[in-house]
Amino acid sequence: MSRRPRRWRTASTVLLTTALLLSATACGSGSDEDEELAAAAEAGSLVVYSGRNENLVGPLLEKFTAATGIPVATRYGGSAELAAQLLEEGSRSPASVFLSQDAGALGALQDAGRLDPLPAAELAKVPQQYRSPEGRWVGTAARSRVLVYNPDLVPAGELPRSVFDLTDPKYKGKVGYAPTNASFQSFVTGMRVTAGEERTRAFLQGLKANEPKAYEGNATIVDAVNTGAIPYGLVNHYYLYEKAAEAGGLDKLTARNYLFPGDDPGSLVNVTGVAVLAGRSNPNALSFVGYLLGNEAQTYFAQVTKEYPLVDEVDADIPGLPPLSSLQGPKIDLSQLDSLEDTLKLLDDVGLT
Repeated sequence: MSRRPRRWRTASTVLLTTALLLSATACGSGSDEDEELAAAAEAGSLVVYSGRNENLVGPLLEKFTAATGIPVATRYGGSAELAAQLLEEGSRSPASVFLSQDAGALGALQDAGRLDPLPAAELAKVPQQYRSPEGRWVGTAARSRVLVYNPDLVPAGELPRSVFDLTDPKYKGKVGYAPTNASFQSFVTGMRVTAGEERTRAFLQGLKANEPKAYEGNATIVDAVNTGAIPYGLVNHYYLYEKAAEAGGLDKLTARNYLFPGDDPGSLVNVTGVAVLAGRSNPNALSFVGYLLGNEAQTYFAQVTKEYPLVDEVDADIPGLPPLSSLQGPKIDLSQLDSLEDTLKLLDDVGLT
């Protein structure tokens, strides 16, 4: 089955609006990929819309087919963009399953009534805080926001106690961030939900005044911190461990992760997750959900993507990685991360895009 990824540029404009929906429709309606996916669905393939990168999950989808005999046809793109497309397509969509990089995109579809309830037995495999309270989506792997830092440049006693401390002038020019990265945007959304709009705006304005260094992605931030180009970076935890695996171990690197203590928004724990689209709760779709929560897929997330598996039977087993149970971070219904529209507007207003 041909799988040609579709990718949209991440825009610093409002997503999930009429304009974006029309744009997504215009670039997709009648395309070869649309026709291929429709034909694949008609022939019995499971059509998955994946907000996770093809390089990361493509091999896992092949493992699913090998284990179950169920063929898969996949459309790749940003999670928010694919959620927008699914909202526009409605019941006409060829997709049965949405695999999202971010809980917020799942929350948006849930709010629109576009997701079927999942079986209680599958939901029960995952801790309550990492699945929809309404039972409409379930987390497949978890990740924590961290402050990656260079111990050669930052004495242990000088690490900030809160992400809000990064607005202090002493951090001017010292913090890296990835403004177009979905995880950074989810972090800001989490701050808006838990700390409020006013405090979040003040934080972003203070961060902007401190002239943070913008990077295209988290991996380049970790590289910059590790080489000493900058002392700090706002990233997801697993980028350091991916780099450590490439280097031959964490002891080969200088950079280290730091978790802000307590319920600080800087230590938000978010998930990638899966949902079945409304009216598509067929055996193949439910087999896919069950597979992602099974030992093979959960081990894949731990060993390959360096994320936290969410099923108790599977241990992350990554040297230096704190246990998931030890993480704190803000208490939040992850479905509430769906207000990306407001986050992007705020980032635009402040000038951090």
